[in-house]
This record gives sequence, structure tokens and C-alpha cells, in this order.
Amino acid sequence: MIEEKRLDRYARLVIEVGLNLLPGQDLLIDAYVEHAPLVRRLAFAAYAAGAHHVDVRYTDDHVTLAQVALAPDEALDWTPPWLVQRIEDAAARQAARLTLHGPPNPDLLTGQDGARVARARMTELQATTLQTVNARLTNWSIVAAPTEGWSRAIFGHSALERLWEAIERVMRLDEPDPTAAWRQHIARLKERAQLLDARRFHALRFRGPGTDLLVGLLPVARWLAADLRTIWGHPHLPNLPTEEVFTTPDPTRTEGTVRVTRPQPLGAATIEGLELRFHEGQVTEARAAIGEDLIRQLLASDPGARRLGEVALVDGTSRVGQMNLIFRAVLLDENATSHIALGQGLAFTVSDDEAPLAAPSINVSRMHLDLMIGGPEIEVDGLEPGGAVVPVLKDNEWVLR
Repeated sequence: MIEEKRLDRYARLVIEVGLNLLPGQDLLIDAYVEHAPLVRRLAFAAYAAGAHHVDVRYTDDHVTLAQVALAPDEALDWTPPWLVQRIEDAAARQAARLTLHGPPNPDLLTGQDGARVARARMTELQATTLQTVNARLTNWSIVAAPTEGWSRAIFGHSALERLWEAIERVMRLDEPDPTAAWRQHIARLKERAQLLDARRFHALRFRGPGTDLLVGLLPVARWLAADLRTIWGHPHLPNLPTEEVFTTPDPTRTEGTVRVTRPQPLGAATIEGLELRFHEGQVTEARAAIGEDLIRQLLASDPGARRLGEVALVDGTSRVGQMNLIFRAVLLDENATSHIALGQGLAFTVSDDEAPLAAPSINVSRMHLDLMIGGPEIEVDGLEPGGAVVPVLKDNEWVLR
């Protein structure tokens, strides 16, 4: 058993720094059943911070397995209406939302029909959640929640204590004052975002083994660190940990090939060895050593699924990357290295004044799938409108000044 003192310290960081929960706010928590010990301490931390009500929704990968194996085909992506209403109600009442991320059974769906696995994901709920995020209607955060099954997937054997130590390191809980450490870290990431904004690059180019990718950028989209404000002005950190600066790209101007450098988890299934080719903004070819049927189903799920909605830069100073682990969890792996995302664009990267004009230029989709494409062998250059090439990442170091 993980001692309550450790869970309480972790929970306070999540509630006070990640969510920045306000007295009187309601809190919605989404978690796997295996996350229950941490959820209970989060509830105590939330009520201690003045929460009005804590609502918890648990899911179970074994129920998903039963659905994939036996549910009627037409019911696979169905969303119970009350789940959509739950998100809409949270947005209307300015509630906070917390998602625990940590796959308890990463290989449970291995061997199942990939097309059915890809469809079993409540697309209407995902679309509503993405709309809420883009409209900045709630303060929200996604945080890691270690489990025995997750530790086995990473280390090859049960190593929950080792996983907890890794998570505490990347969450800066090894610092004398974790809150101050997070303020300093976020300030450094915001400086990088400001550097990129000042350059006004026309595009980014990623080059390395299997990768030569040009990602066009939107002139009206800003670069951000994961330090957001709600529409009513309340600050929060949407990801803990976070090591990235990101923006939403021009969905019509992606060209070239890219090799995904880490396995891509999708619930209790995995895509490995993924390679994509883009032309005029769209994925035109997709190959994978494992899960090719899964990625093909996702790409066909809606018109925006083949285009990019995010590009993010992460360098070798990332605490997640320095662990030298494949976490097999998007929250961690996307903060280990640079990445792109297929699907829904990030409308909140555009200022409120320019949002009405920029809206048609932002990709629209019912999904947002992060794909890790960086690493020590991948160089990133910024391309200026006049054609000049400016190094941004070289040898896994941030070199833009």
C-alpha cells in the first residue's frame, strides 16, 4: 500500500497547483477503478481547499474489453447523454475537472479487432470535452496516477515504488518547495513561447531518421506553455507534469514524412512503429508495425482526423525525458519529447480579439491524438517568411535565442 502521507502530498499539489481549485467550486474527477486510493486523498484535499462537491466517475478497462468483444457494432462509439450533460453542466457552473492518467492494463486489448478498439471511445463525449477546453469554460488538469499494471508495462515486472519515485521526480515533489519550483519552471517555458512568438516563423521543419516534415504555422496563433486561464480569468495548469511549448498549426500546410519515435498508447491498446506521409495538410499514407488497423480507423473517423491540430516542442532539459523511460502513457511521453497531434486544433492559442477571423483556419475533429516525433536525433528549424532557416532544437538542446 502507498502510504497516505505520500498520497496527501501529491493530492495537495494537484488540487492547489494543477487545478488551483477555488473555494465553493465543484470538482469532477474521472479515473480508473485502480486509481481509487489516490482519488480518495484527492477528495480530502479538495474539500480541505473549500470544494463544494466532489463527483467521481470510475471506468474499467475490463468493461471496455467486454464492449469491444461483444457489443453491437452500432453501439461502440455511443455516448450516454448524461455524460455529455455532466460536462456541459460543469462548464455552465464553472466547475473544475480532473482526469487521472495512468493505464492500469496497457495490453488488455492486444489481439482485439483494431477497428472496433478505435471506435469504442465515446466520440460525442470527446467532442464535447474538446469544445469545453477550447472555450476555456473550466479550470482542468490531467495528472499521472501510478498503478501496478502500469509499472509492469514500463519495467517488465511489478515495480510500483519505482514508478512512484519517477512520477514524484517529474512532478517536482523532490524539491523543498514544489510550488515555487513549478512557478520557476513555468516561467522558463513561457520565455520560450515568447521567443517563438517574437520570431513569427512561417513553418517548422523536423529532420532526422525517417523524418523530414514541414509544419506550416498560423500567423494568428500564439505559442503557449501549459499555463492557461479560463474565460473568467482563473489560472490553472492543464497538464502535470508539463515540459512543452505548443501552438495550433495551419492544418492545410503539412508536407513530408514523419516517423513516430515512441509507442502510441490508446486506452488498453498500442500503436507501434507508426510512419505517416502528409501532402497538402492531410495524411495520405499510414503504416504501423503494430496497430495499423487501429490508426486507419482513427484517420477515417472524421474529416479533420487526417490533419494536424497541434505542434509542440520539448528539449532534453525535460525531467520526463531525462528519466530515459518509455512511459506508455501520453501525458508522460508527450512531455518527454516534441510531438504533433492529429485532430482538433487548439482554439485557445488565438487571442479573443482575433478568434472570430481565425476560427475557419483551426482544424476541427472529434479526436486529438498526440504523436511523439522528437528525440536526440531530430533537429527542428524555424523557417522565416523570407526563407531564412533558424535552428530551434539541435542535439536535443534548445538553441533559439
